[in-house]
This record gives sequence, structure tokens and C-alpha cells, in this order.
Amino acid sequence: MFVTPDLENVLKILDQLEENNTPNWGSLSPQGMVEHLTDTLQMAVGKGEHKLLIPEDKVSKMQAFLDSDKEMMRNIQVPFAPEERVLRNDELATAIDEFTEEWLNWEGKFAENESLETLHPFYGMLNFEKWKKLHQKHLTHHFKQFGLM
Repeated sequence: MFVTPDLENVLKILDQLEENNTPNWGSLSPQGMVEHLTDTLQMAVGKGEHKLLIPEDKVSKMQAFLDSDKEMMRNIQVPFAPEERVLRNDELATAIDEFTEEWLNWEGKFAENESLETLHPFYGMLNFEKWKKLHQKHLTHHFKQFGLM
């Protein structure tokens, strides 16, 4: 079962998250996890410098994963998401506010330009629907990490 990638639904789930929650795996703190999710939203709108990190001929296989019912692996390490995070917000609530702002920005950018595609280092160029599927899997992965679903 995957989380519905709808801001209202996602915020209801995040409302269960507390500063002292411990992850079922990995080293992220609750705030670190939210900031990591925000980083992915920023990537989705083209913020930051990213390049494709897999061979071009593997992109279609990776994008097929987004259409599958398979979940993301636990403890996966990727070079664009450091395991040890330096937190940029003062507290969890502020991190959730930043997440909300970036979610609205993501939806707005793609609403303004329906043909927009932006790069994900492991999935290649993604349109809004593909990013939505990636966010769905990514949110589910981290919400399970913290026992929120």
C-alpha cells in the first residue's frame, strides 16, 4: 500500500511525527527525514545541480519501477542524499512548513508548464505524473521508516 501523494493526506500523516520518534531503520531524525523529502521536491522543480548517475540505457528500467507495485529498498544510500544531515530548520514544525511550501511550488511549476520535465539522478527526465509516482514511493518509504503507516 502506498501513500496517496496529495498534500492534505501527506500533512495528516506528518502530523503524527514527533521530534523524538526513532526510525525503524536508517539514521535520519524525524526533522532530517522531512528536510530530505523537501530536497526531493526541490529537485523535482529543477533546483540544484544534478546529473544522471546511471547509464542512459538503464533509465527506462528505472522508470518502469515507478509504475510497478514494488517499494523502495530500505537503507539505500544515494550520493545526492547524505546519510548524516545538517539540519537547516530550527525545529520539526518549521521543516514541515518548508515541505508544504515546496510541495505547493512543485504543483504550481508543473501546472504552469504541463510539458515540463526535470532530472532525477536515478530515474532520468520525469514529467509531473512520473514525479508523482516517485513521491508516492518515496513518501511511503520514509513514512514506514518512522512507523507512520
